[in-house]
Amino acid sequence: MNNERRFHFSASGPTSTLIYHLGALLAVTAWGVAFINTKVLLQNGLSAVEIYIYRFIIAYLLVLLICPRPFFSRSLSDELKFMLCGICGNSVYFIAENTAVKYTLVTNVSLIVTLSPIITAIIIGLIYKSQRPGRGFMTGSTIAFSGVACVIFNSSFVMKINPLGDFLALLSAICWSIYSILLKPLNTEYNVWFITRKTFFYGLLTSLPFLAVEPTLLPVERLLEPAIIGNLCFLGIICSLLAYLLWAQAVKKLGVMSTGNYLYISPIVTLAASYLFLGEQISAVGYTGCALILAGVILSEKLNSRWHRS
Repeated sequence: MNNERRFHFSASGPTSTLIYHLGALLAVTAWGVAFINTKVLLQNGLSAVEIYIYRFIIAYLLVLLICPRPFFSRSLSDELKFMLCGICGNSVYFIAENTAVKYTLVTNVSLIVTLSPIITAIIIGLIYKSQRPGRGFMTGSTIAFSGVACVIFNSSFVMKINPLGDFLALLSAICWSIYSILLKPLNTEYNVWFITRKTFFYGLLTSLPFLAVEPTLLPVERLLEPAIIGNLCFLGIICSLLAYLLWAQAVKKLGVMSTGNYLYISPIVTLAASYLFLGEQISAVGYTGCALILAGVILSEKLNSRWHRS
């Protein structure tokens, strides 16, 4: 217990809760900006797989320095759960997301990924029949999915962008939901440093097969260019290491669904950042989709408060 406690915030009561809320907010803010960094790296010649591997090598080496032991979990079952976390919360999630950014607007990807809390609730309802979502939740979900349809319509019809990117973003949202569900039981047995290190390790390990399908890799010397190394370091240190630690702590303290609500802020961050740094514009249909998604997920949360501490 003493070894576990040294990795947690020591405060208790309302102040402690506020810290976790702020941590979740900082995490989603970093992830909202990360779409911009990823777009810049893609424009500089890196592939989606390369971006993922480089950023998480940086993150893994740093967390390994801080938490080198223990190396193995307490059971084979837990080890398999960590492997699934690495796949769903890292390799497949980010490679799909990074590839999506290549084919569609970063705002589209950010918006669609916010469906993850709704998907999480649906999966939990299927697994635990006593926790099936109610009518209010389904109403909010319907509104949110209508918003996704508008976002996809905005990019594929108006902007002439391949809708493949939108569907890859949806795959990322499903993967993040599975990761969030797996994270909850692991949080009761292990500290967040260990969970983060194992997730990064299996994420990197399961990403290696994707390199086999890459036609070319960026020359190593180009990685030192300011536009590349700067964005990779930001993604690795802030958006990977720091954000994952903050998110795991928030899930442990606030619960899966309450923490997941902060994902709704990510599209707003991405929308502002893409406008400021990339000059991306969205049609009225796209803004309508944004409003519907946010309204749908907020409504489903308000009408189903029993999910807050799931």
